[in-house]
Amino acid sequence: MPTNLPDVVLWSIPAFALLTVLEMALHHFHPDEDAAGYETKDTVTSISMGLGSLVFDLLWKVPIVAIYTAVYELTPLRVPVLWWTVPLMLLAQDFFYYWSHRGHHVIRILWACHVVHHSSRKFNLSTALRQPWTSLTVWPFYLPMIACGVHPAALAFCSSANLVYQFWVHTERIDKLPRPLEYVLNTPSHHRVHHASQGGYLDRNFGGILILWDRIFGSFTAETERPVFGLTKNIDTFNPLRVATHEYAAIARDVRSADSWSERAGRIFRGPGWQPAGRAVRTAAPERTG
Repeated sequence: MPTNLPDVVLWSIPAFALLTVLEMALHHFHPDEDAAGYETKDTVTSISMGLGSLVFDLLWKVPIVAIYTAVYELTPLRVPVLWWTVPLMLLAQDFFYYWSHRGHHVIRILWACHVVHHSSRKFNLSTALRQPWTSLTVWPFYLPMIACGVHPAALAFCSSANLVYQFWVHTERIDKLPRPLEYVLNTPSHHRVHHASQGGYLDRNFGGILILWDRIFGSFTAETERPVFGLTKNIDTFNPLRVATHEYAAIARDVRSADSWSERAGRIFRGPGWQPAGRAVRTAAPERTG
C-alpha cells in the first residue's frame, strides 16, 4: 500500500510564500484601486492561522487516522494506487469535498469551523492560508472512500492536492480565464463569488478543483458585480485565538439563552443565520458568507 506518497502541502510551502510575496509586490507597485489588497495585521493573522492549523491538524490526525484505519481494515475492498486510479481517487475526493464544503456552510456547528477561512475582509493569496484549527468536523464526509477501499494515505494525498490547488484561486489579480476552463474548473472568478458577502453570492460555488459539481447540484453563480469580501456580520479582531473560536462562543451563548430544547438543537444544527419564529436576533455572531 502507499508509503511513499509526497506531502503535497509541505512541499508547496516555499511556493506559497514566494507567490504571496510576489502578489504583495504587485499590489504595492501596480495597485488596483478596486481590489481589496493587503493589510499588515490581516496578513499576519492569516499566516498565523495557517501555521496554527498545521499544529492542530497533527493532533486531529491521531483519532482520524485511527478511525480510517479501522474502517479500511474492515472493508474487503481495495483500490490500488496506480497511474490510472489516482485521477479517479482525486475525482472522488473532489466530489466529497464539495459536499463537505457545502455542509460546512449550511450547518452552524460545522460553519463554526469553516467561518475562520471567510473571516478576512481581504481576498489575496494570504487569505488561502487562513485555515481553521478545528478541522475535526471534516473527516466523516470521506468515510465512503475509505469504505470503498481507498487507503487513508491515498486519501490524505488527494486532500492535500485539492488544498494546494485552491491556493491560487484566492486572488483578485487574475480576471476570468478562457470559457472552457471557467466552465470546468474552480477559478479565481468563481472563488471570489464564494468569498463574497452579497446576498446573491451567499453559499455559492463550493467546488474545490472542479466547478462542475456546483453546476450539477445547482449552487453555481457567475461573477457579475464586484464582490464585497468578509462575513455578513464581520468580526473586528486580528487575534488568532478569537478568530478560531468566535463562532463556537456565539453558539454557546445562543444555546444558554434558548427557551427550549428544539431551539437549542436549531442553534447548533440549523443554518448559521437561523432564528426561531418570532425571535429577534440576539447575538452579534457572524453569519454565513458566500
